[in-house]
Amino acid sequence: MKLKRRGKVPLAYKPVGFALSWGGGTLAGIAFQKAWKALRHEDNAPDALDRDRGWGEILLAAAVQGAIFAVVRSVIDRSGAEIVHRATGVWPSSDKDSRD
Repeated sequence: MKLKRRGKVPLAYKPVGFALSWGGGTLAGIAFQKAWKALRHEDNAPDALDRDRGWGEILLAAAVQGAIFAVVRSVIDRSGAEIVHRATGVWPSSDKDSRD
């Protein structure tokens, strides 16, 4: 069933988008832990406040984590929007409601 009012879909999509983002964040965290273990053969990635870690290691971990989170977030957001568009015929966000 196609919705006739364009304004209703973005509002209805917000809770769905939130749930998808939460799940995506969890998946990204798991992916980062696996990537770090593959890169450095360590179970735990360095934290910015780890006294025993150098700048290079901390910045590498932050860059890898940021890249993984950005990719997962984009995949989740885009996939959710395409599913809503196919189901309703309306894209779930307006230009003024952009995330960034």
